[in-house]
Formats: sequence, C-alpha cells, structure tokens
Amino acid sequence: MEDIVFNQIAFVRKQTLKALDGVTELTATTLPNKFRNHILWQAGHIGLVQERFAFLIHGFDAELPEAYKSLFGPGSAPASWTETAPSLAEVTEWLRDQPQRIERQLKGRLGEASPSPYTTSSGLTLATVGEFVNFSLYHEGMHFQAIKMYKALLA
Repeated sequence: MEDIVFNQIAFVRKQTLKALDGVTELTATTLPNKFRNHILWQAGHIGLVQERFAFLIHGFDAELPEAYKSLFGPGSAPASWTETAPSLAEVTEWLRDQPQRIERQLKGRLGEASPSPYTTSSGLTLATVGEFVNFSLYHEGMHFQAIKMYKALLA
C-alpha cells in the first residue's frame, strides 16, 4: 500500500513539473489580471505545503529555505514580498528532488500518528503521517490547476 502512495506522489509531481516546463521567468512572475499570485508563487506554495505536511508538522528534518515560509506560505502574495524570491529554476529543482526525499524519509512511517493533528478548512482531520501526505496530493492538484490556468491566461 505504501508504494502506491509514493508512486502517486511521484506521478503528481511529474505532472506539475511538466506544467512548469517551458515557463519563462518573466511568465512565472507575471500576475494574471485580477489574481493575487503568479506561477512562481503557485510552484513555491506547492513545495512549501508538501514540506510542511511531509516533514515539519511531524518533527522530521526538512529542506526548506527560511525565506520560503514568508514568500510562499498561506495568505502570502508577491505584492507583499520584502525578500528576493528564488528563480523558477531554483523552485523547480527543489520540487524535482522532493518526492525522493519524501519516500526516503517516510518509508515505513506513513501509519505513525502525527504529534500535531490538523483539521483542514473543509473539516477533514489529518492525524497520521500518511493522511497528511495523501492530502498534500489534493492540495498540489488544486495549485497545479492554477498553474495551467495562469499559463493559458498569459499565453
């Protein structure tokens, strides 16, 4: 069962990376009309939430540059950035490595209880490492769709 989860993480991330392929830095940092975030923010937010849900919430080691929390955290937006953002290439490379790190660190641990259960805005309570990781796929799918929509709007 565990392999299914890790295979899904790899599959979903491959789709996200495919959507980012060919996006220029200019396009990645252009705000579509009437939206508060851009493609770079969407990509960084995907990675940040995955890092939190796979590692940080459970007290596991994470690879999260400090600035990413304020740049890509929930409620953040490029208009309020006070730090220099990474390039899309940097964020993409970080996203590319994440699924392997998740599998390496979490293999055999998906059933463990999380020390910090969390209830989502829609009322779903996440209580195990696996529940957090599984929910992060839904989250990535939402932001994957935003990336695809922004690409179409900016084309």
